[in-house]
Amino acid sequence: MEEHEASVASIAATVRHFHDEKIPFRIYHGSTNSTRQTTFQRDKIIDTSSLNRVLNVDMKAKTVLVEPNVPMDLLVDATMECGLLPPVVMEFPGITAGGGFVGTAGESSSFKHGFFDRTVNRIEMVLANGEVVRASKKVKGDLFHGSAGSFGTLGVLTMLEIQCIDAKPYVELVYHPVSSPAESVQKTQEVTKDPKNDYVDGILFGPTNGAIITGRLTSKLHPGTKLQKFSRPLDPWFYIHAESMVSSTTRTDIVPIRDYLFRYDRGAFWTGRYAFSYFLTPFNWVTRALLDHFMHTRVMYHALHASGHMKQYIIQDLALPVAHAEEFINWVNAKFGFFPIWLCPLRQDFEASMGHPGALIQHNTERGSSGLLNVGVWGPGPTNPSTFTSINRDLEAKLRELGGIKWLYAQAFYTEEEFWSIYDRKPYDALREKYGASGLPTVYDKVKVRKEVEEGTGLKAQLRRRIRETPFLSGLYGVYKAIFGKDYLLARTSGDSVGLVSIGFILLLLTLLVGFLVV
Repeated sequence: MEEHEASVASIAATVRHFHDEKIPFRIYHGSTNSTRQTTFQRDKIIDTSSLNRVLNVDMKAKTVLVEPNVPMDLLVDATMECGLLPPVVMEFPGITAGGGFVGTAGESSSFKHGFFDRTVNRIEMVLANGEVVRASKKVKGDLFHGSAGSFGTLGVLTMLEIQCIDAKPYVELVYHPVSSPAESVQKTQEVTKDPKNDYVDGILFGPTNGAIITGRLTSKLHPGTKLQKFSRPLDPWFYIHAESMVSSTTRTDIVPIRDYLFRYDRGAFWTGRYAFSYFLTPFNWVTRALLDHFMHTRVMYHALHASGHMKQYIIQDLALPVAHAEEFINWVNAKFGFFPIWLCPLRQDFEASMGHPGALIQHNTERGSSGLLNVGVWGPGPTNPSTFTSINRDLEAKLRELGGIKWLYAQAFYTEEEFWSIYDRKPYDALREKYGASGLPTVYDKVKVRKEVEEGTGLKAQLRRRIRETPFLSGLYGVYKAIFGKDYLLARTSGDSVGLVSIGFILLLLTLLVGFLVV
């Protein structure tokens, strides 16, 4: 704890300096699982990237004390060593505990345990004036609840205590076939009522073909049972395997717990397939194995941000009242034709975080909704910026019409007036005022789509822009940065450079690789 306390003291001193000088700052974590365009100025950040330690696992209390930048894979490994497991684990191993708390995160166990922030007992924060405080349901309860989903706009999160459950080494998966959006919605409602199920999600592979997948933690492994894994280069991507398991009857797998929790890491669900199409590379088990390193989410997010392709892909998670989920899925199909589509049932929490206002959920319940269903809509959009903005605004408008709400890790095209008509600003502003955070950016400031960040007018800056604006080259640049790039979030200084020789070398290698694979 001494090292942690020293880190927090340093952060608090920097926050006090910014507060005294009236300099607005942003919190820099070192990485991101957001698809929003984000660039930080080096002289206006609070650097929390070193807060990445698991501080203590209490086996008796079944809790784990962590710093906010502890990623999910490290959290799972640390707790599993002690026979414990976080009840809600986000599906990408690089998502952090702090990100799950301040950004609102749900997963296939959230129908049972709620959002990730519902599994947090207490937090430590540095307020905007540099004061270090602890908050829980009983101590500074308003700050504790308000910080969930606040995107760091109330202060700097420095520690969390997370609840755990007893771990088991395997998950028994059952693939329930469905033949329509209506049946898929109905099936999710049916299986979430079974108390024996620990995990539930679903994949619609097309308008008439899908699977609702239930999971139960188990310690049983019968002799001769073959474990199905998803983490090795020659293992199938989970969604491809799930589609192969769809038949006229239910089918079953036994999966190691870690492989299950991060089953969507390779290929980022199925969005990695678009990279194969982009680079004109065949999509088969050989190419997936050869390019496996690039198909893990940590690398893919790096390439996505470096290439600027987040402005060309629709990557949105939308939470709908169950009563309107079928209509929304059919609308998405008619509008975009995107398949697969991800489905994830969610527990309704009336003490809702900033990202999921209680008033809206209460309103939906009064209208007869029996729950919430997350719909993952991920696919290529138009390259024309105005058209891209227009179809995203259509998506947001349809969501509002049906009483839904979106996850704010993604790009938000709302006007400020539209945004605050959905999210409850009055209590949020009152909380910011009470804890001295009014000078920090608001949630809207952080999530709104922003104009291009100026990178300079020199030859290197112009070259970067030209590469990003050129089809194919922008993708290669993203791959280059994923391999050789250092930090893709911090704004560049005059000493940073992009080596033309290196770009040419990578271009040559990739061209040869693609040519070899096609042959």
